[in-house]
Amino acid sequence: MAKRNRPPTLLTLAHRLVRDERLFGRGDLVVCACSGGPDSNALLHGLSLLRRRVGHQLCAVGVDHGLRPEAGSELAVAQAIAEEQCVPFETVALHVAPGSNLQARARQARHEALQQVAARSAAVVIATGHTADDRAETVMMRLLRGAGPRGLAALPPQAPPLSAGVPLVRPLLTCRRSDVLAHLSRHRLTYATDPSNSDRRFLRSRVRHELMPLLEELSPGIVGHLCALAEMLASDGVATDSLPQLGRAQRLAIDRARRLGKRQTTVRVSGGRDLLIRFFGNSPVVWDEE
Repeated sequence: MAKRNRPPTLLTLAHRLVRDERLFGRGDLVVCACSGGPDSNALLHGLSLLRRRVGHQLCAVGVDHGLRPEAGSELAVAQAIAEEQCVPFETVALHVAPGSNLQARARQARHEALQQVAARSAAVVIATGHTADDRAETVMMRLLRGAGPRGLAALPPQAPPLSAGVPLVRPLLTCRRSDVLAHLSRHRLTYATDPSNSDRRFLRSRVRHELMPLLEELSPGIVGHLCALAEMLASDGVATDSLPQLGRAQRLAIDRARRLGKRQTTVRVSGGRDLLIRFFGNSPVVWDEE
């Protein structure tokens, strides 16, 4: 009886992305941003387990924006995971005044707090728990707001800080939300639920709960398609337009090889033939040795 192929776990997907995108390495100190929610708890637990494979160091930071009384108990859930995994945990208390543009102001305040911790601890990156679903939702939100190609290149695996500081990395970016929940269930991890994620006053909530389910009904692979679009648009100048015979997967593989500094790579094209691609400057060229 043939063995059934199991889909890769969250740990496998995260390890691949950390390795392929060189998000951090042995000896690097990573600040894990925590909220107590499912994504950040899975990130915290996953990064703690990956220390054996990658060799990085880890500390965790929870930010209380002072907006909801439940935030303290939610962060306590993350702190319990950190303590179980012997990860130092710190809570930062902020005061974000209620009013217009609340989510954006809270995000900016949280980012500044995390950067301060990173600077104080000499961390090299700040890791956040964004998933493939988050990336797809962000692409749709920006599309609804009329963003161009640069704006649609949303949530790359590694991004510069909003201001001075260390880069942001997203180790769970190739994981679906279902991968997160499967990891939490497998390791019997609890998590908190932020009610604002279901508040239809916010655009992201409507995109998540109304638009994305409809799009997935019309096109089950829409999350992957939107993430691939963002990945292609994030490519900083690789001239794959000169390779019209290649599809999306091949173009992404070429761009990944270029960003890793490889001098050449191969991609599989129709008919099962391997195509050799060599890089000259920043441009890929099909190398026909026949």
